[in-house]
Amino acid sequence: MAQPDKEIIRIVRDKGHFVLCTHYNPDGDALGSLLALADILENMGKKALCFLEAPVPAMYRFLPGSGRAQIDIDKVREFIRAAAGDIALIVLDCGDSKRVGKYGAELLDCHPSLVIDHHHGNPGFCDCNWIAHDSAATGEMIFDLAQAMGVKLSPQAAECLYVAISTDTGSFHYAATSSHTFNVAAELVRSGADPAALANKLYNNYSLGRLRLLREVLDTLEMFEKERIAVIRVSRSMRDRTFTTMEDIEHFINFPRAIQSVRVAVFLKEIEPGHISVSLRAKGRCDVSAIAAHFAGGGHKNASGCTMWLASMDEVRDALLPHLIAGVRSKKV
Repeated sequence: MAQPDKEIIRIVRDKGHFVLCTHYNPDGDALGSLLALADILENMGKKALCFLEAPVPAMYRFLPGSGRAQIDIDKVREFIRAAAGDIALIVLDCGDSKRVGKYGAELLDCHPSLVIDHHHGNPGFCDCNWIAHDSAATGEMIFDLAQAMGVKLSPQAAECLYVAISTDTGSFHYAATSSHTFNVAAELVRSGADPAALANKLYNNYSLGRLRLLREVLDTLEMFEKERIAVIRVSRSMRDRTFTTMEDIEHFINFPRAIQSVRVAVFLKEIEPGHISVSLRAKGRCDVSAIAAHFAGGGHKNASGCTMWLASMDEVRDALLPHLIAGVRSKKV
């Protein structure tokens, strides 16, 4: 169990209003943690506003409370004014201040501000920072926080936290999964989370366009360094042809990662021409966080990423490969 910071517990108990936010392009852990914490706070008699830069991705709209997420920054400003100082900001699952997004500076001007996160390399950018590197997911930390405060989870919060933990551990596959992770999952099931129903919503709701896009993405597979490095890519034109969006590429990187010989999988994603997002996934004892950090990114030992600008996907691949090859040869990745 990750022991919550005592100051965080004090602030959560003392304040009556909370603005909750997470990183842009939120994943299951970010959204599940956000919505679960809002439910927990409101069950404590407090008011919580969840803010996102963009609407909840379609694949996560089944999460209880997803409709409450606010995308209008003016609503956040009104909420803060109405709180008259009785307020705190909580940033969830966000490894650095840049990932809070375009309203980050304004949001972080709300004090006291708190970070709850499990990413390696998080420098701690708020007034109070609870960063538990050994936790498998931020959702696991939210469960630990609720336990420390003696708050009973609703079935809705349990569902959100189960999705948070399940997605961030690769359905309990990744190395960060611990005995505590399974204990938390068991408690969430006892609190109302249905593993089969949630897995069905997460993994059996793909569109035909997503399958067509997957076929095109897998056709881009390149192998390097004795088939220990796999690279796939998706372009904007591929998404346009298949009538899909960036939401549809979730979990694609798991396919090259699953190749027996592969130690590191790389997914290059063209957001716009010249704007390339990079996902790095390793397995076992491999650590790709240092490579991501070299390119001003970050993340976990086995799951990291970065963004590159003013470059083509070929150029990004070529920039990454020397670091990946050197790492594979030195057994650092």
